[in-house]
Amino acid sequence: MRYCVHLCFNGSKFAGWQKQLNAVSVQEVLENSLSILLKDKIDVTGCGRTDAGVHAINFFAHFDFNSEIEQFPNFVYHLNSILPKEIHVYKIFKVNDDWNARFSATSRKYIYKILCEENPFMLNLALYVPYSLDLEKMQSAATQLIGKHDFTSFAKLHGGQKNGICDVKSANFLKKDSLIIFEITANRFLRNMVRSITGTLIDIGRGHIDINELQKIKSSLNRQNASASAPAHALYLANVLYENDANLFENRNDFL
Repeated sequence: MRYCVHLCFNGSKFAGWQKQLNAVSVQEVLENSLSILLKDKIDVTGCGRTDAGVHAINFFAHFDFNSEIEQFPNFVYHLNSILPKEIHVYKIFKVNDDWNARFSATSRKYIYKILCEENPFMLNLALYVPYSLDLEKMQSAATQLIGKHDFTSFAKLHGGQKNGICDVKSANFLKKDSLIIFEITANRFLRNMVRSITGTLIDIGRGHIDINELQKIKSSLNRQNASASAPAHALYLANVLYENDANLFENRNDFL
């Protein structure tokens, strides 16, 4: 039987989602905790690979187990009690055996939080920029990213990975008081893509890059032509959408 885990995590203390040698990952911690409770070796597949320090407000994963989890009373409560406080499971539910947390997803949304004023309550959760930003230019540039494009210029491609095509559905900036939120939704994302795009848009907002240069950067397919990546600590995987049963895979928005 296949089960879906709907969770969130603060990525500050983790080397990303994916298991790594000599580093603590969210995947490893979740697998170990499930294995302890279920008294069986559990392998978990996630909906994506977040980098070190990146957070997730909504993250979906799946694992296979040959018994009904319902036989374990208050299973989610007990799972959360042994997980570190930086990881919280919303719920666990049964899915079809062919459902895949990664490949069944139709789109993902990331948000990046930028502060125009220092805020001790957002320490290590948003990027403070001590300079003025032209939000109108940044939004105009972000709009140019919408559509199906090759985003190789904004990515660290894995060895052998050659497909840089992503279909960006939306890219918007929202501002509330001193907080700016960049939202971007696409069918898929390349490694480091959102942080690289964000760094480039910030440089456009500062006037360090002319807005007309963005298309040239994108079409060059050269990572060196884009700006340095924005820091990981202000990036969040916000939503993951699946085709069937939207209620079952409902995303939480408590922390947006």
